Amino acid sequence: MGGKCPSRKVKKRRFSHKQARRTKFELMGDDAVYDQLQKPDAVRKPMPFDEDLPGMGQHYCLHCDRFFANVTVRDEHFKTKKHRRRVKMLNGPKPHTQLDAELAGGMGMPDNGPKLMSM
Repeated sequence: MGGKCPSRKVKKRRFSHKQARRTKFELMGDDAVYDQLQKPDAVRKPMPFDEDLPGMGQHYCLHCDRFFANVTVRDEHFKTKKHRRRVKMLNGPKPHTQLDAELAGGMGMPDNGPKLMSM
């Protein structure tokens, strides 16, 4: 009697599969999306056709950094609470960047204050 549970290996395999797929769906950070939104419309490039993305990469929500299969699904997404919260957050003050986090943690550039003239 005893021994290891046979489902233990399956669980381990499933976890690694999820971890491998997670990188496929990584989203841009809030600061990167904010910078994209601050660019004028003339500077933004039209989305190229991509067979690997849903809807050939043509139906895109810039605020949420998501692709959709067709226009109706994208328009339904625009009505969701998650999208509206994201738009509200990105229209507010600029989100924190990695540099801000490092400065707050004391790992960034030193700030020794104003230099005093020595005599």
